[in-house]
Amino acid sequence: MPPRTTTTARQQRVGVELRKMREAAGFTSREAAARLGIDHTKISHMEAARFGVSVERLRMLASGYGCDDESYVNALAEMASERGKGWWERYRGILPAGFLDLTELECRATALSTYQVAHVPGLAQTEDYARAVFGLTFPRLTKDGVEARISHRIRRAEMLEQQDAPTSTALIHEAALRMRFGGRELARAQLEHLLKLSEHPKFTMRVIPFEADGFAGSGQAVLYASGPVAQLDTVQLDSAHGAIFLDAQAQLKAYRDLLAAMERRSLSVRRSRDLTRKIAREL
Repeated sequence: MPPRTTTTARQQRVGVELRKMREAAGFTSREAAARLGIDHTKISHMEAARFGVSVERLRMLASGYGCDDESYVNALAEMASERGKGWWERYRGILPAGFLDLTELECRATALSTYQVAHVPGLAQTEDYARAVFGLTFPRLTKDGVEARISHRIRRAEMLEQQDAPTSTALIHEAALRMRFGGRELARAQLEHLLKLSEHPKFTMRVIPFEADGFAGSGQAVLYASGPVAQLDTVQLDSAHGAIFLDAQAQLKAYRDLLAAMERRSLSVRRSRDLTRKIAREL
């Protein structure tokens, strides 16, 4: 089997979890290979996601490492067995890989929680709002680059209408609601769309008002994607250089605590809608 020419964040995550499993057992890659009777280079290749790993091989590794967490191993085996190409693959080579990794993360998650300070969450953006946001990107995008990002973003939002869509909680700072991307009319239309979306049974909006008792974190956008088991949760952060994905347990706990702190400072669902309507009327 030839090595992969490209690897997705999800494929890399399988390799990362295999490495975590091996290290938890106290084995070097050579020690693990000797114990399991396989070439040590295969261990390295699987952990680096250069090669895929079959479900049978994954279960053999888990057993050899003494991992008896059945739910975790089953969830990891499901990740390793995924062979289908998602709709986002049509954008490969057109959009940065981080866009596609984020989309797959959202589509595979069991629940999503996001914290936004400057923008309305991507899944809740209208086409015109997204166009205004991407129009301010530096370095400037080409017309085709903007259109590709907009069509991808609108397609992402369709996930909310799927029967198996994850629940989504959006913690939005009042600052994001008052930002006038594209002017007053466009900003008002975006808030009206957000209000309509807030009635969706799987979408919850909570607003953090200016008068809240401060807020934690650096103000960066945060997405917490829950996996089928807690060990497979993922945090995605926006940066000027692309998406950053975190999976260390200490990091996951830190961002769970951050989101919980933000939720405590946010308004109730009803008061969040009231404030959003008030801001829309003021535009």
